[in-house]
Amino acid sequence: MRIIFMGNPAFAIPSLNAILESSHEVVAVISNPEKRMGRGKTLSHTPVGQFAIEKGLNLIQANLLKDPDLHSRLRDLNADLNVVVAYRILPQLMIDIPRIGSINVHASLLPKYRGAAPIQWALMNGDHETGVSTFFIERKVDTGKIIHQKQTPIDIGDDYESLSSKLSELGSALLLKSLNDIELGKNVGISQDDTLMTRAPKISPEMTHINWEESGETIANWIRGLSPKPGMSTQYKGKNIRLFQCEWIVKQIGNSYPGSIYEVDNQYIEIITGNGLLRVYELQLEGKRRMPVQDFLAGNKIQKGEYLGETF
Repeated sequence: MRIIFMGNPAFAIPSLNAILESSHEVVAVISNPEKRMGRGKTLSHTPVGQFAIEKGLNLIQANLLKDPDLHSRLRDLNADLNVVVAYRILPQLMIDIPRIGSINVHASLLPKYRGAAPIQWALMNGDHETGVSTFFIERKVDTGKIIHQKQTPIDIGDDYESLSSKLSELGSALLLKSLNDIELGKNVGISQDDTLMTRAPKISPEMTHINWEESGETIANWIRGLSPKPGMSTQYKGKNIRLFQCEWIVKQIGNSYPGSIYEVDNQYIEIITGNGLLRVYELQLEGKRRMPVQDFLAGNKIQKGEYLGETF
């Protein structure tokens, strides 16, 4: 089949590469335009855009998806299918341009976690299992008929970065199976049960501030879900500090302030939460690199009873 691939982040690259290594033909890759990034404000392609250039593919850097000129270019490609992986919401005109339509690779077991951040919310909610879905794109986001799904466990050590990597590879294999079945007319899709729907909205900056009144289990899950970026943060002596590798310790503390330091060890710091302790092994102080607690303690004095968070 002749395929137009649409994607932006590194998550989408295994799927694009799987198509390139198959019998299907990628007639164009659509990605966001270059933008200035980093301290030097260097003009950079998206990861998918850069990959397309390296592979010598027909890269279209689309700005406005409702642009009639863009639609005309896409129609001229005579594509059979759009494949969308971690891109943008398509207008109906773009969905309908290819002969068969458009499909998406989504990092959840739909209809669970419809939205922009399914991987983050699976971790933040403490799920033990997740997966990927391929489905036909319809006007309403993430609601189309399911082509295939594949489950995978969430390991206790997984964070957003590691789980994203697993799901991107899982999704690429599922995509190839879906494309082959569509070509053979084996799969017309199964409607989603909207009564089982849950949402996975975009992560806002307000969500990244730790509330120490919450359970240590909840805080640990949110740190996993938002690590390494954007990270969950608190305050230490007026500076922002992001917390990374950690675990929830079940322990009765008594009448102590959530957010207070309970114990300082050479390898970790324990912080009182609304339920139990949060044991932190890695952190990053504002303006510094991410580091183990041992390295942090070598240059910073932090004592039992000190408070992390906004000043009382």
